[in-house]
Amino acid sequence: MKIKEVIVVEGKDDTKRINLAVNADTLETRGSAISDETLAQIEELHDKRGVIVFTDPDFSGEKIRKIIQEAVPGVKHAFLTKKAAAPDHKGSLGVEHADPEAIREALRNLYTEESDATPMISREDLAVAGLISGPKAKIRRRILGEYLRIGYVNGKQLYKRLNLFQITPEEFAAALRYLDQVEEGKIDE
Repeated sequence: MKIKEVIVVEGKDDTKRINLAVNADTLETRGSAISDETLAQIEELHDKRGVIVFTDPDFSGEKIRKIIQEAVPGVKHAFLTKKAAAPDHKGSLGVEHADPEAIREALRNLYTEESDATPMISREDLAVAGLISGPKAKIRRRILGEYLRIGYVNGKQLYKRLNLFQITPEEFAAALRYLDQVEEGKIDE
């Protein structure tokens, strides 16, 4: 699988793992303190070839994603589930632990930001679905984020991400049906 865009990752181990899965060029941020020089490189690459942000499914990865998203609107996003990014042994979540097939699957399911798009999912929809508050809201958001491949976010950010990536009401409804089946024990997540 050849990737035209440059994949932005956190470090050299991520680059090694990406190259086991696909033929692609990467740019490493070297952590969450992204320099202005690195952001300028990302912007230039985005203009010339396109950019895919592919960070770890953790706090630092989300921080990097937000910094890039604000500085370079319109980048593409690939997400790994926490399960796919879990190490075989002791350690933290990371792209560097993902199976090559999980990486390819994430790269087949990219999202592009649509910052000025009309919201398709309302805050009321999220409240009715038990995704903003309630005893199971956090777990429901995690499962929904994994199903839709948009990553895990808190309740406030879920509204933004669903609409930023233009998740349709039909996709949202399918995700809720999946959630219900998981909760009823009919399927494993």
